Amino acid sequence: MDAVGDAYDNAMCESFFATLECELLDRRRFRFHAEARIAVFTFIEGWYNPCRRRSALGYLSPIDYERRSSAVE
Repeated sequence: MDAVGDAYDNAMCESFFATLECELLDRRRFRFHAEARIAVFTFIEGWYNPCRRRSALGYLSPIDYERRSSAVE
C-alpha cells in the first residue's frame, strides 16, 4: 500500500468489479441472495480465474499458458 489517496492502490480491484458488473450483474436479475452468490462464484471460478486472458501471461488465459508451458518442457 502506498500513501493515502493513491489511485493505483485499488486499480486491480476496481477492474475486477467493473468486469463483474458488466459481464454478469448488468445482464441478470436475481430473485434470491443465494442465486446471486452462486452466479458470482461460478463467474469467478468458472471464467474469470481460469479463462480470462491476462497481459502478464502474454495475453493468454492461465489454462492456455500452462498448456504451452508444459508442452515446451
